[in-house]
Amino acid sequence: MKVWKLVSGILSIILFVLVTFQSCAAGVANTLENNGEMSGSAGVIVAIFMLAGGIVSIATRKSTGKGGNIALAILFGLAAIIGFTNYGSYSDLAIWSAWCLINAVLAVVAMFTGKKKVEEN
Repeated sequence: MKVWKLVSGILSIILFVLVTFQSCAAGVANTLENNGEMSGSAGVIVAIFMLAGGIVSIATRKSTGKGGNIALAILFGLAAIIGFTNYGSYSDLAIWSAWCLINAVLAVVAMFTGKKKVEEN
């Protein structure tokens, strides 16, 4: 799981830039169309959660405890929920939310299948 955490962390940080620019464009389009959608703002929030999740993923890739995986599951899980519930006309947000959901599920899997700490006497 160390490799997955490193790769997903790097990809999430790179995707943060793309999602942020797309969300800003979607927000401007929503404002100009005056359609009352929140997909641009939701995209910025998802991007921030992706950045935080990417940083946590890289920082905790070698840890043996469950804290890093719990944090990843919460960060990516919240990003997925916010993205899926608010994507509206910004349909790419569903794709980024799916990426976050995959990361959240893999963090939960890593939490339960991770190596157990060996207690020394």
